[in-house]
Formats: sequence, C-alpha cells, structure tokens
Amino acid sequence: MRIALVTDYYLPTLGGVQTAVRALAEALTTAGHEVTVFCPQDAPSEDAGVVALPVSPLFRPDGYPFAWSPRRLRTVLRRAFRSRGIDVVHTHSEMFAALAGIRAAHDLGIPVVHTMHGRIDVYTQNVLPLPAVTTALLAFLHGRQIDSDGITVGADTPYTRTASARRMWRVMLAQARASAHVVVPSEHFARKLVDRGVRTPVTVLSNGLEPTVLDAVGPATQRMLTADEPLRLLWVGRLSPEKRADVLVRAARDFPVGITVDVYGDGVGRAAVTRAAAGTSVTLHGGVPHDEVLAAMRHAHVLVSSSLDFDNQPMVMLEAVATGLPVLYCDPDLAEVVPAEGGFPTPTPDAAGIVATVRRLRAEPDLVSRASAAMVAGRERVEQQTDRMTAVYRSALSAGVAAPFRRDGRPGAGS
Repeated sequence: MRIALVTDYYLPTLGGVQTAVRALAEALTTAGHEVTVFCPQDAPSEDAGVVALPVSPLFRPDGYPFAWSPRRLRTVLRRAFRSRGIDVVHTHSEMFAALAGIRAAHDLGIPVVHTMHGRIDVYTQNVLPLPAVTTALLAFLHGRQIDSDGITVGADTPYTRTASARRMWRVMLAQARASAHVVVPSEHFARKLVDRGVRTPVTVLSNGLEPTVLDAVGPATQRMLTADEPLRLLWVGRLSPEKRADVLVRAARDFPVGITVDVYGDGVGRAAVTRAAAGTSVTLHGGVPHDEVLAAMRHAHVLVSSSLDFDNQPMVMLEAVATGLPVLYCDPDLAEVVPAEGGFPTPTPDAAGIVATVRRLRAEPDLVSRASAAMVAGRERVEQQTDRMTAVYRSALSAGVAAPFRRDGRPGAGS
C-alpha cells in the first residue's frame, strides 16, 4: 500500500507522537509499503520519506512548528496525495496538518484512519495561553474544517466538567466521526472515547518500537540493585505542566539518602522545574539525542512516570520495557502499559505517593530485580504490530470514506 502519515508533530522535535509515528513509518516501510510522512517543518526535510508542510511564521505552541494555513495545507496535501497515488491517509493529531489531510483525502475519495494519541483537553489546558479563550478559537477553527454539528458532550465526568474540556472533546469526537477507522493505543482511552459517543469503528492497538530502536537498545537486561549502591531514578519526557515533572522534583526533597534522579527533556516548563530542583538530588540534562536517552535507561534502576490523567500510552514506557527497566507510575490507567509485576503504582498520585514508593524500593532492593525480570520477559509486547495496522487500513479501504460534512448532505462550514 501507499500510505500517508499526516501529523502536526514530528522530528526533529521530541515527544511521544513523534516517536510513535517514526516507529510506525519504519515498520511499514520494512514490511514493503510505500510510506510518506507529512508534517510541519521550518525547512525542507533531507529525508526523502518526509514532506515538509507550510508553517506559521508567528505561532509556535510549546515550541513546535505550527502548520498553517488550512487552505494552503489542503492544496499541498491534495496535490501530493494525487501525485503519489496514496491509498490510505493516517492522521496522528487534531491540529491543522491532520485536518487538511482529512479534507484533502475526502476531496480525492481516500479513506482516513485516525490515531488518538492523547488527551488534547488536558494538553491545551496546560500549554495554550489563556485556555478559556484559545480553546474556543481552536474549536471554532477546527469546526471550519471538520463539522461537529450534532455532537454534544455532557459535563457528567471529571474530565468534561469545564467548558474548555468539552470543546476539546467535541474536537476529538468530530475528528473520529470524519474518519473511517479510529486507532487507540490503550484500553482506558478507548473506553472514554466510546463513552463520550464515538461510533466510528475503534481498534485498540498498542504503539510499538521500530527495529532500529530495538537494535539500539540491545538485549533487555535485568537490573540488580544492591543495598550499598544508589537507587538511580530516571525521568524522560516533555517538560510541560501536564507531565508533572515538578511532582517528582518535590518528592526528591524527601527521598532518603542513596537516591539519584536524572531528568531528560525540555519544554515550556523547564525554567520552573529548574528552580524547583535547586538543592535536590535531581540532575536536569535537557533535551538530548535519543541514543543518550537509551543509554541513560540502560544505566538506571527505575523509570518514573509522574503524569496523571493525561498520557495514553507513553512511548518512553515501551522503551523501558524493551530495556528491562521497571516503571514507577502515578496514573493507575497506565498499569496496562506495563507487564504484570513489572511496575510500581504509587499509593497516591502526589509527591507523597512517590516518596513512599521510593522508600520501599530503597528498603527492599530485591523488588527492583524482580520487576526488572518481569520487564525482560515482556519485551515482545513492545514490538510493532504491523500486520494488525495494515488490517485496519484494509478495513478502512473496504468501508470507504467517512464524510466530515453535515448530515443533511450540505458541505460543512469552511469547505
């Protein structure tokens, strides 16, 4: 098949979506498919498999290139899809590159598969300036491309209580309705989507790591923690409020002697995390190449995941499984990412919960070794499931095009 992966986030910027799309592109290419990644970039890519989309010269939320304008993006993508003979368009975000990808695909009668990578209701609340205003603007602009008529979101759940959250859930539901098939990496997020009204076919399909990353990781090795060596904790991710690196930093102030904490990543929250880390055992390394992150994983005893009610399936947790690195996590929903007995859920999702778990691991070092053994045994689960993804594509091709238009048959606003 000739497959277009359209995303608003891609290399060289860092993040879970970028890692997941790169992994999928490599796996599909290895399987013999023709894959092109379309993404906003400041300059043309040196990779022949990546097409740079036009960006705004002024707006860069969270430091990412922002795809713009909708009309221009749609024209560029329509031309590229036609010239490359694209069979399936697979979108990976809810911003304007993906929206233009849907519009261009529908112009040409190409089916769309959409992966819901994360909770944009939480992301926009933490990253956009004046979220009460900017989410209203974003929802309006999204509705100019993908119609949301008839979609209602109730305020009956903790995650839809605010008007801003409900706007973003309408965005997610509209994009699902405009797709022939929806892919979700986790059961817990899939349940929320169906509960909120998604009726498009949904497949729960774990992200996976590409062969080159698994080769770079090498064989998974069991961690052995002795009583007389430091317990080495590792945190990897985007330094943004929803990732809650600050919770780990606060916890570090109450860690017992013999704990080191290394934080890898960059983002809008770096200055605040840096200030909070002063005088603690936390070392901030900033953004570094991926091979350095993998090397840090091989050296660490435990990965810490401090996010709560945001992450869908963190790619860094899959990399931890691949290296045999146990995971301490605050969000009970993320238990499904970790092999049985391979992780340590905190008793509470706050700094005190992290402290309690770390104290337990420091006092009982054998717990780390046993959890690491479980991770080593579960390594197969993080490999790419290419056959299942191509089955989704074939299903979408059979189903045809889902219309992002009004149900009365008139084109949606902005068409």
